[in-house]
Amino acid sequence: MEVILLERIEKLGQMGDVVNVRSGYARNYLLPKKKAVTKTDGNMAYFESQRTQLEAANLENKSEAEKLSEKIEGIFIAMVRQAGDAGQLYGSVNARDIAAGAAEAGIIIERRQITLERPIKTLGLHPVTVSLHPEVQVTVTANVARSAEEAETQERTGEAVIKTDEDDADERDLLAEALSDDEPAEDTDADVDADAEIDAEVTAEAETDADDEQNPVDEGDDAEA
Repeated sequence: MEVILLERIEKLGQMGDVVNVRSGYARNYLLPKKKAVTKTDGNMAYFESQRTQLEAANLENKSEAEKLSEKIEGIFIAMVRQAGDAGQLYGSVNARDIAAGAAEAGIIIERRQITLERPIKTLGLHPVTVSLHPEVQVTVTANVARSAEEAETQERTGEAVIKTDEDDADERDLLAEALSDDEPAEDTDADVDADAEIDAEVTAEAETDADDEQNPVDEGDDAEA
């Protein structure tokens, strides 16, 4: 399905671009959110007539988003959750939970603005990307702890109160990488070839000396001849 983008959509296109998308994505998201319109001659003409106003509105929205980004960039959003001794949550934290936690702190973020590769399932500090505008992204930290006191400690120290299995795996990877850097470099083919040539020369010289000792030359005999 071809649509005309009314704003920049990450990994899709810029305002005014005509792109081909799946019908479900267009009907369920782009069209109802007024991020795009279907491509028709009438809509193309309408977009061109409204381009200046749309671009002006986009700049205004971007400016507001940039002001908001200065306030929330790097903030910690505390969320108290139950977890086991190893730091695994009894459940998970998703984008909706983070939006709710931000709202409790007086920050309005929509769930759809939050990007999570996967739900958070461990205690600790987790960076989260928030798209305030198609051209403005900030990073906040989901501070997941078992109590408000633990959350305060994690924010103050910048480290998780409890090391999880993921933390241990990261440390093992770093240790293995450090050990591999300390190992002596293997001989190159050129070094091996050079060593072989030296060994061959030494062997040849030794054989020559041995032949000389077994067959000594009599200087007197040479003189008589």
